[in-house]
Amino acid sequence: MIGSVWLWVGFALFILAMLALDLGTFHRKAHVVSFKEAFGWTATWITLALLFNLGVWHFAGAAKGLEFFTGYVIEKSLSLDNVFVFALIFSYFAVPPAWQHKVLFWGILGALIMRLAMIGAGVALISRFNWVLYFFGVFLIFTGIKMAFRQSERIHPEHNPVVRCFRKLVPVTRAYKGDNFVVRERGRWLATPLLVVLVCIEATDLMFATDSIPAIFAVTLDPFIVYTSNVFAILGLRSLYFVLAGALAQFYYLKLGLGGVLAFVGVKMLLAHTAWTIDTLPALLAVASILTASVIASVVRRRRERREQVRRHPLLNHSLTNPSRFRISKRTAVVPR
Repeated sequence: MIGSVWLWVGFALFILAMLALDLGTFHRKAHVVSFKEAFGWTATWITLALLFNLGVWHFAGAAKGLEFFTGYVIEKSLSLDNVFVFALIFSYFAVPPAWQHKVLFWGILGALIMRLAMIGAGVALISRFNWVLYFFGVFLIFTGIKMAFRQSERIHPEHNPVVRCFRKLVPVTRAYKGDNFVVRERGRWLATPLLVVLVCIEATDLMFATDSIPAIFAVTLDPFIVYTSNVFAILGLRSLYFVLAGALAQFYYLKLGLGGVLAFVGVKMLLAHTAWTIDTLPALLAVASILTASVIASVVRRRRERREQVRRHPLLNHSLTNPSRFRISKRTAVVPR
């Protein structure tokens, strides 16, 4: 069933229909995506992924179903790093919130095409040269360690070689022209800064794909499972951005957790053909445990910092516990009544 051409065609038609419904119906006009709307779409994509997982489980067996779910969890967790970088890019280019959804839509559509090509190339390489699997394993361990201990750094899109090359080759207008990627002025077509943002988003996703795609090869080499789990993780990325962009910085240990996931997956890949091979279910439990621990540790740290902040500002502490005794002055300062 997994190798059926019609299954690939049917899945592609389903994805295209959902994307057309998304952009053509629900987001035809540019608008600021509210938290409620973004949360609804996030829940929708997660539900569709789980329903698809049930279908794989029913028609292809429990092993394939577990492979899809494990791959989806890994890809979904690694996509959280994309959200933070997308927020930095939008902030750097001062993209109005109403236009961000359109940029992410076309950016993710391009990512689907790029990842299909990368997955096909990866499967072909591993099938012909088994040693590539060990190369991916070492690469993931190195990347995981680097991510875990990397300090917070600012993203400088103007230094991106793809963006710099694009600006040299393509004339770009000085200001945004609505939500248009290209405009016609004085008889010639010009790119707008919004198209530069889209190019930057695509280049960023390509960079992250070099981590996430090798990671799922540690779970399965089935091209259909690899691609569909990637697709469902990416399609929910747009709505997840609008849900988490403002709060992601509060998860202090998320990068440490994601680095741990990559390193673990790399180890699993290196042990694939040994007596210490790690099965899919234990791998899923390990990935879930690492991510859960990073989130819990982040929440504990955040609460400890809040208590410390309240301890250092007793007036703020008293105002929070006895709000009726305080009023807001014209200068928005908290003062006693």
